[in-house]
Amino acid sequence: MTDQKIYQASTTAPVNIAVVKYWGKRDPKLNLPTNSSVSVTLSQADLRTHTTAACSASFGPEDSLLLNSSPQDVSGARTQACFRELRSLRTALEASDSSLPKIATLPLRIVSENNFPTAAGLASSAAGFAALVRAIANLYELPASPTELSRIARQGSGSACRSLFGGYVAWQMGEKDDGADSLAVQVAPASHWPTMRALILVVSAEKKGVSSTSGMQITVSTSKLFKRRAEIVVPESMLLMEKAIKKKDFQSFGEVTMRESNSFHATCLDTFPPIFYLNDVSRAAIRVVEDINKKAGKIIAAYTFDAGPNAVIYYEEENTDAVAGVLNGALNGLDGWQARDIKSQDSSDLDARAVQVLKDGVSRVILTSVGEGPIRTEESLIDAAGAPVKK
Repeated sequence: MTDQKIYQASTTAPVNIAVVKYWGKRDPKLNLPTNSSVSVTLSQADLRTHTTAACSASFGPEDSLLLNSSPQDVSGARTQACFRELRSLRTALEASDSSLPKIATLPLRIVSENNFPTAAGLASSAAGFAALVRAIANLYELPASPTELSRIARQGSGSACRSLFGGYVAWQMGEKDDGADSLAVQVAPASHWPTMRALILVVSAEKKGVSSTSGMQITVSTSKLFKRRAEIVVPESMLLMEKAIKKKDFQSFGEVTMRESNSFHATCLDTFPPIFYLNDVSRAAIRVVEDINKKAGKIIAAYTFDAGPNAVIYYEEENTDAVAGVLNGALNGLDGWQARDIKSQDSSDLDARAVQVLKDGVSRVILTSVGEGPIRTEESLIDAAGAPVKK
């Protein structure tokens, strides 16, 4: 009789927001980037994916994935690459120790939940694939380090490799054709610079118009600025950013973050036909950050935008009143301020037209901070009978 036992493991994984942007692939199949990148891992108290991975001979016969209660297609090359790599590591483990249960070939059942809007430009695929890979690695009891697992997660979603660590993380682009050296490493843990805060202006929780994957391919093939960005701009940004993080130098961190965001969106604009991820609301957010910095006489707030209109504004805890407080004064009444007890401050120095555009176009704010990497949890999304837990 075959073993009908259900094996399972659960984890949570964070969102990361890049401050030196990844844009462009040198190998789309393996998700190998044309440049290195750096990100800040955000707190899972505010943004996380919770995933349970289970396997059993009683499931079957196909692997399955349920995200926010809706079935997902797992036949795609990216998900399959992750499954294949993890199974091969488990197979090697079973071969080396005959006492281990033979679970590598059993069908996988994965249940996943986000506590934030999916595909709204909030790095949901990064958290999702990091959680998927970490949960299966836990299920298979793999001894692999986060850096080793980052090579697998990268094949699911490029930026997912950075969500396997907390704090400040670099994804080294690597040079090998097989991607063996395209990995994530921690630049510094969250505890090194724990006062970093992030305020996200959620412009709209709708799916974006041009997906990152197709956007990147069009940029690589048509943008003239792109080559210069990959070869000159980003390597300089990487050095400056890693130095700024190590020295906890917000002035430098902020300048590189904003220049990097501008450079990335300039290559999108230089793509033919152009790609517009930013909209009027995004531009109003930029204007307001400039006003805040102008009043302070130095950089105390730094905007960055991924492939979508949401503004992520970094600042240090000591400047909460001057950044988050002033924004609360301007955008009072939006959902989200209560999460961090932000006191409303005078916002009369902000450009009135920009404030009006933000009032009309921002649906909510998310207040968060630098946080930890994936955390193993006993809270399972799959019950003892193998069915998804009803929330």
